[in-house]
Amino acid sequence: MAASKDRLKKELVAAMKAHDELRKSTVRMALAAIANEEVAGKSARELSDAEEQAVLAREVSKRKDSAEAYSGGGRPELAEKELAEAAILADFLPQQLTEAELAAIVDEEVAAVASALGAAPTMRQMGQVMKGVTPRIAGRGDGKTAAALVKAALS
Repeated sequence: MAASKDRLKKELVAAMKAHDELRKSTVRMALAAIANEEVAGKSARELSDAEEQAVLAREVSKRKDSAEAYSGGGRPELAEKELAEAAILADFLPQQLTEAELAAIVDEEVAAVASALGAAPTMRQMGQVMKGVTPRIAGRGDGKTAAALVKAALS
């Protein structure tokens, strides 16, 4: 069993003992998402720790998107709940990159693409830049933010 799943199970027991309903339901949801991912595909398998982290990051992203939709729809109480769930799930992810660290990675990749091309990259090379950025920020940064920074750097 990977470390994330083991940690989630221990956290579930602690939340149940503390009668923390929000934390308990959020951790159960995360365990269910990991279990669904394990049985997805042609055969069941156990996920690696990196794959579990990716599932948790995806769940955090879903919660943030839902909160944004609820806020736009005039349902602040539901948005607040979604953000609380995202915060709980974020505790199980590695330390997130700051905007400055993300910008530095983007700048390095833009420079790498520029040296490979022999000229300044344009928006046509956004895919090449993102191809270099994505593995470096995996699990530690938001892809939407990275894409926005790459667009800004290439414009």
